[in-house]
Amino acid sequence: MKKLLAILVAAMLCLGMTAVAEATYTVGVCQLVQHPALDAATQGFVDALTEKLGDAVAIDVQNASGDSNTCSTIVNGFVSDNVSLIMANATPALQAAVAATGDIPILGTSVTDYATALEIDGWTGATGINVSGTSDLAPLDQQAAMLSELFPDAKVVGLLYCSAEPNSKYQADVITGCLTELGYETVEYTFADSNDVASVAQSACDGCDVIYIPTDNTAASCTEAIRNVVEPAAKPVIAGEEGICKGCGVATLSISYYDLGYATGEMACEVLVNGADVATLPVTFAPNVTKEYNAELAEALGVTIPEDYVAIEG
Repeated sequence: MKKLLAILVAAMLCLGMTAVAEATYTVGVCQLVQHPALDAATQGFVDALTEKLGDAVAIDVQNASGDSNTCSTIVNGFVSDNVSLIMANATPALQAAVAATGDIPILGTSVTDYATALEIDGWTGATGINVSGTSDLAPLDQQAAMLSELFPDAKVVGLLYCSAEPNSKYQADVITGCLTELGYETVEYTFADSNDVASVAQSACDGCDVIYIPTDNTAASCTEAIRNVVEPAAKPVIAGEEGICKGCGVATLSISYYDLGYATGEMACEVLVNGADVATLPVTFAPNVTKEYNAELAEALGVTIPEDYVAIEG
């Protein structure tokens, strides 16, 4: 009987271990809009979780098609489903997730400045709430220096971005200081949504020598419309990230959004598996930046690109 009991106990322990091994984490991903940068970040996140957790994780990726209200609907659904973690890709998705839950861990990515996005005073590097993540902010002083390297004779730089995106405003404010120190005059040209992108881009072309576009989601989804204005006007665009540069820019100091998303996935594993507290996890940044250029547009506009720049493929 003792031997039989021991066998039964062992069998029960094995079943318990199997149940733990087969336990599934559920992760909801809310992506603001479909464009190359955010798509790459989501893919990196999914790849990291899949590689590290395999069948133990179920990932529900949903796209809000650029609508903040849809972000709210998506994350409220995740909260109702009691997911283990929410990944919010872009600032409006992050803000919607924070409004929806104070309990479920939230990780952001493709968010430029968390203090601005979440209205946190006295920023220390961690949010202190159920949020952490990764920032897509490339060094703005280096972006300004790149603009100066390529266009030393320019006088007026137009800052083109969506007024509804607080992180774009943050970038515009910071780079204004950097460009002013380099001797440039800056003028802001803001559009409310995709409907007036072309008309505002035309105003920027009429009023400046070079255009700077930050990591702006609306601009990223409207690069064709912007290019249709800036190329005939022969006005070069310096972009905050690769996707915008590929669509309508001449050069960028870019990060890898795939790597950024992958790093976010690694953070998710720390939270899900090791119980890391998102409230104290520092927001992290992309480790590397790369000088890149759009060979086709650079040639079309007669812009000479230094040898240390890398041509954007595709």
